[in-house]
Amino acid sequence: MLSKKHAALLSLAIVLVAAIAALAQRESGRGNRSSRQTAEIIAAYPHDPQAFTQGLAFNRGQMYESTGQYGESSLRRVDYISGSIEQIAPLNRAFFAEGITILDDKIYQLTWRSGVGAIYAIDSFEVIGTFRYAGEGWGLTHNGSELILSDGTASIRFIDPADFSVVRTIEVSNAEGPVAQLNELEYVDDEIWANIWYEDIIVRIDATSGQILGTIDVSKIYPAASRGREEVANGIAYDKDANRLFITGKNWPQLFEIRLVDM
Repeated sequence: MLSKKHAALLSLAIVLVAAIAALAQRESGRGNRSSRQTAEIIAAYPHDPQAFTQGLAFNRGQMYESTGQYGESSLRRVDYISGSIEQIAPLNRAFFAEGITILDDKIYQLTWRSGVGAIYAIDSFEVIGTFRYAGEGWGLTHNGSELILSDGTASIRFIDPADFSVVRTIEVSNAEGPVAQLNELEYVDDEIWANIWYEDIIVRIDATSGQILGTIDVSKIYPAASRGREEVANGIAYDKDANRLFITGKNWPQLFEIRLVDM
């Protein structure tokens, strides 16, 4: 017969084993979410079909969008329910706008080949600063303290918003090797999500290692047969407060609120 002391120790050991098993199961479940998923439409909203979407961000109930093309680039605040443009700041014709993100009530916007980005006051859209980076600018997001930038390669840079120095770089890869053409970015639940240029998938990236955790197939949201070659998926916005996901693409006539379904 066990003594009271030994029985108590045995009970504690059982509790600890159960806790460790539960934690492992949660981590395993997170990993399983990895593999392959598809997007299912919850709701569809009007979207400007002339908007060559380069970046999408959701902040405090409002949708912000960056649109590209020389002579047509802009920063917008959009009523996502109606699709109407509530505020717009056109860019100089010399710039081709790319990704955006919102950090500490500032909007950061990349340009493609100019090596310069703009910083806007979120309320007025007044340009309050600029920043420089090497190479091209494609996608932009943040993790709460650092800007996260893609440039069309397999590299993702973490940038200090205080002085715009590169803090670190990760190389994105899967079992086959490096994965390039990383485009629009969004930070979701401590992962970096990225559209892949010319592919109807979103990859979920480990923000520390760069390893691809899984893919999300968005090909059925707006089938390729219904759109031109350049009209690819290229907009991810995460409403962290309500845990909602939105996606759209270049010149897509709709913005979609989606849920993820395991395949």
